[in-house]
Amino acid sequence: MEDFTKEELKNLIIGFCVLCVCLVVATVYNWQRNVWADAKQSDYTVYATFNRTDGLSIGDKVRMGGVDIGYIESSVLEDDFRATLTLKIRNDIQIPDDSGAAIVSSGVMGNKYIEIEPGGSDDFIADNGYFSFTQDAMVLEELIDRIISMGKAKRKEPAPNTADNTPTEEN
Repeated sequence: MEDFTKEELKNLIIGFCVLCVCLVVATVYNWQRNVWADAKQSDYTVYATFNRTDGLSIGDKVRMGGVDIGYIESSVLEDDFRATLTLKIRNDIQIPDDSGAAIVSSGVMGNKYIEIEPGGSDDFIADNGYFSFTQDAMVLEELIDRIISMGKAKRKEPAPNTADNTPTEEN
């Protein structure tokens, strides 16, 4: 160590620390990837059909009670022009067969995901089963258009005639 200058020794220590951090990150990444691969193999498949799936993508989350329980594996346009989504749900989660699936967003401009509204049935959706109830995505632009058109319609309504309802003074 006496052959190195202080600057060289400092660089050697920094390089060693960077190498250790890289090894830790690579180990954690590899472990996490293996855990996720094992979890994907233990998921079961459920299907949900919607009229509109605006803003959803493959890989988006499926949640129940705000907790991630799965993801969207694929989507297919059916012959009746409705979209059927393939959802992968964790094996340890049982969904009552009268539950509903709704497309919601995490805020006004946030990402969309599938929210499962659990039913009260004692029977559960089986592997390769379907949701009986679904709620389509609300498109923000359409909602704003509806609000604007309601406001315009309200403006065009004639004002109530107040001349007939004028209070009279009694002497």
